[in-house]
Amino acid sequence: MSYAQNPYSSPMGDFAALAAADDRASFITKTYLHLVAAIAVFVGLEAVLLNAPGVEEFVRFSLGTRWGWFLVLGMFMLVSVVANNWARSAVSPTMQYVGLWLYVAAESVIFVPLLYIAKLEDPNIIGSAAQVTLGLFAAMTAAVFITRKDFSFLRTFLVFGSFAALGFIVLAIFTHITIGPIFLYAMIALACGYILYDTSNVLHHYRIGQHVAASLALFASVALLFWYVLQLFMSRRN
Repeated sequence: MSYAQNPYSSPMGDFAALAAADDRASFITKTYLHLVAAIAVFVGLEAVLLNAPGVEEFVRFSLGTRWGWFLVLGMFMLVSVVANNWARSAVSPTMQYVGLWLYVAAESVIFVPLLYIAKLEDPNIIGSAAQVTLGLFAAMTAAVFITRKDFSFLRTFLVFGSFAALGFIVLAIFTHITIGPIFLYAMIALACGYILYDTSNVLHHYRIGQHVAASLALFASVALLFWYVLQLFMSRRN
């Protein structure tokens, strides 16, 4: 069917929810294969970065002063915006992949201080947190695929929750407020909400050609969940 005949078509393809069953299945498969690849690259990069020369100096710079971590966080947010825009490119598949791998690389860098400290305290914490993260992700994914519910209504709550969390984090950086377990549980719930939202978008709102952007969104949510699950494990140990 031509673009003129189908009001739901675009250069990226039909919405996955309206596409033929084979096309929809192919899109979903590509999305989750790219997600697995992104996680594998993230793990590989962390193995390299955590053993790279100068990692101690980077951790000390990031966590030694309030400005260090604020600068790292700001750079990460800037790179995230650029990477997401590139991953959603309808013109260049190459730019989509550049955006995905740029985002994975940025996540790998920002995770270094947290993983470095966790590794010093107890290397087993990282594996335990990863297992819980994957378990929660699998549960959220199953809930969406089984119910077929559209969770796009969560967007407003997630946006406000994210801004509130960011404001609290910035306040904690500048006032040295201790982030307690209640905040960590709230952020884990927020990350689970993002997984529900992003997974339902895969089923209902992404177009057939947007598997790279869809995988980036899912990876970002998984990384957010892992970040706070790991912090919760570390706080319990302390």
